[in-house]
Amino acid sequence: MNAIPSTKAKSLTERTGEALYDMILIQKQFKPGDKLPNEFELSARLGVSRATLREAVSALIAQGVLVVKRGSGTFIANELPSIGDVSISSIDFVRVRLSDLYEIRLMFEPQSVKLACERADDSELAAIEEQSKKVNRLLRSDGNWPDADQEFHEMIGAASHNEFISRLFPIINSAVHEVMLVSTNQKLLKDIVRRDNALIVEFIMKRDGDGASHAMSIHIRHMINALKLNS
Repeated sequence: MNAIPSTKAKSLTERTGEALYDMILIQKQFKPGDKLPNEFELSARLGVSRATLREAVSALIAQGVLVVKRGSGTFIANELPSIGDVSISSIDFVRVRLSDLYEIRLMFEPQSVKLACERADDSELAAIEEQSKKVNRLLRSDGNWPDADQEFHEMIGAASHNEFISRLFPIINSAVHEVMLVSTNQKLLKDIVRRDNALIVEFIMKRDGDGASHAMSIHIRHMINALKLNS
């Protein structure tokens, strides 16, 4: 078991992140591309709760040490950052990184959905609408709605028929996915997704690019506020 030293200056989450980082980059207990052990096993090895482990994992995802593969689990990145590039000194660092990502979302997602309204064929729009319904079903059943919501946004990106946007969506989504899962504002996030997605889809199905763009911009700002990225 990798003991986590007691350090008053750092939170348990920060120390857990550093211990996990040490296992990966220093002790090399895992190779690039390896799947991370399940939460139960890994939290036992580190001597922490699963909730604490999730927060530490989120920090390493945001910094490129770990990656999430939808439906498969969390893996060691194929190309690990150099030791000097990684710091778990503060959870605020993760918040800053996420803030940057959401700023990027504000720059291109409103335009992406506008392009989708103009360029997508009817079958693509119908698929987006159906995916929105799937998100709602999972929200009601406490299922894996973050994955479904990511796919909803990626489908909009694909429907823009802009290759750069299509490639960018999965990169950003993988960075924010785990943080959404461990957020303490789950009820608020669910309410935002349910309400905002309905409005976005309403404009999409009308092929109202300006309306959809505005709705997407508002949605991203709602998420920024809910995740406290503007504090």
